[in-house]
Amino acid sequence: MFLTMTTTGTPDRPATDLGFLLHKHPAKAQSFSTAHGTAHVFYPEADERRCTAALLLEVDPVALVRRGRGRGRGGAPDSALAQYVNDRPYAASSLLAVALSAVFGTAMRGVCDKLPGRAEQPLPLRVEIPAVPARGGAGLVRRLFEPMGWQVTADPVALDPRFPEWGDSRYVSLRLEGELPLSAALRHLYVLLPVLDDAKHYWVSPDEVDKLLRAGEGWLEEHPEQTLITSRYLARRRSLARTALERLELARLAEADDSAAEEFDNAVGDTSEEPDTSEEPDTTEEPDTTDGPDATDGPGAAADRSAAPEPDAAPAGKAVPLSVHRRTAILDALRAAGATRVLDLGCGEGHLLAALLKDVRFTEIVGVDVSVRALTVAARRLRLDRMGERQASRLTLRQGALTYTDSRLKGYDAAVLSEVIEHVDLPRLPALEYAVFGAARPRTVVVTTPNVEYNVRWETLPAGHSRHADHRFEWTRAEFRDWARAVAARHGYTVAHAPVGPDDPEVGAPTQLAVFTLAADTDTDARTGISTETRTDTPKEATP
Repeated sequence: MFLTMTTTGTPDRPATDLGFLLHKHPAKAQSFSTAHGTAHVFYPEADERRCTAALLLEVDPVALVRRGRGRGRGGAPDSALAQYVNDRPYAASSLLAVALSAVFGTAMRGVCDKLPGRAEQPLPLRVEIPAVPARGGAGLVRRLFEPMGWQVTADPVALDPRFPEWGDSRYVSLRLEGELPLSAALRHLYVLLPVLDDAKHYWVSPDEVDKLLRAGEGWLEEHPEQTLITSRYLARRRSLARTALERLELARLAEADDSAAEEFDNAVGDTSEEPDTSEEPDTTEEPDTTDGPDATDGPGAAADRSAAPEPDAAPAGKAVPLSVHRRTAILDALRAAGATRVLDLGCGEGHLLAALLKDVRFTEIVGVDVSVRALTVAARRLRLDRMGERQASRLTLRQGALTYTDSRLKGYDAAVLSEVIEHVDLPRLPALEYAVFGAARPRTVVVTTPNVEYNVRWETLPAGHSRHADHRFEWTRAEFRDWARAVAARHGYTVAHAPVGPDDPEVGAPTQLAVFTLAADTDTDARTGISTETRTDTPKEATP
């Protein structure tokens, strides 16, 4: 198998920067052992104007058979001859994807200590692979790569040029051109080469879901062929594909949680912003031990707070952002319920977590999100690594999908779903409902969601448009009350409602809030000061 990556440069940004980004010296030919053969990296050309890195993978068919124990496509035994006579040594497949990860793993993660910041910048790239199996033809190749910004040339390879009447084979000669960060290009290839081949050379286990989501972060969530990519990458194992799709669906919450709500507030007229005191991202990584262009062969507090915070406030003369109104209402509900151990479900980048940490009455705070990236940003925003020991002991960040039950979430005083439910497809909402109300069963659950009736008050929001592109629905006040009443009845809660933000006499407030309380704890209703909408004294069985 053979692959080349070419870039062009200028005197101030020479093309040989590619060597730094790949952590492979252009003046050296290097070889790496893999489980199925040997990968060679070399540079056919390398100067400041143009640089090409080549990856040649020599496959050992005997090692492939021994390691795969005679397994072929879909885990079915191959014929004795097909185990040794096949296209694996020549056509790009999961073997090449694994080699890319093994040889260019640091580049795939976007790490480059030699040229800080350069790894995140787009490069003019040209990727060429002479033979790619394309089960779906050239049309499928374009549908997979073009949505990420590639210009795709996929020329079918004839079965035999001497006999044109035989037609084309299932292989294409692939050329990709575009301006993308090198790490993004490598991750695209890592995922999509096995997808095009529609086969894996190894047994697909559950940890492949994590590999797919890591490599697909930032592009797979919105890819129009997401379902096909997920199914093929996971060798058509339905249970794994279903798990991956669920996690991809909820990954959108990281981009559309409280930070997206603040962005919307600004877009429609709330000009006040809370000061961002978070630091610039810390991209320090372990030093890479592979070679760069000029490398040698060697290896290359936050203080605890002791008092409750002052309430959020806007600068004089400016309106209070809706996000501040929302956090204030949530904190008031939690305090009224007497909660001390709180779950922030779909915590995103940690805006509510920061507010909870300021109040010492909340002794244990757990932020849960499906996106590892969002949790990383939250940790950085909260300066978790610089917190005092006592403060840090109050906060835990966990990765998890909200549509799956998690025994770690049981036993808490309260849970918050702030601007979360509207990002879940309606058919999947019962799964989230059961995971929170049926399995975790906190004493109090606080839910906020947009009031679609209020949208007409924002002149800059086009008629009929949702507040955020990822919203799967936006409910009227009656629709939200009906849903909340049904959830309370199914799971043995009472529910009370309150408006959040300026309450318009005709269309209501921009955000609607519901506070669910376990029926056994109905004494908390009087403390909230919110009129109780529904009361159910006998818990009912819920169906997951």
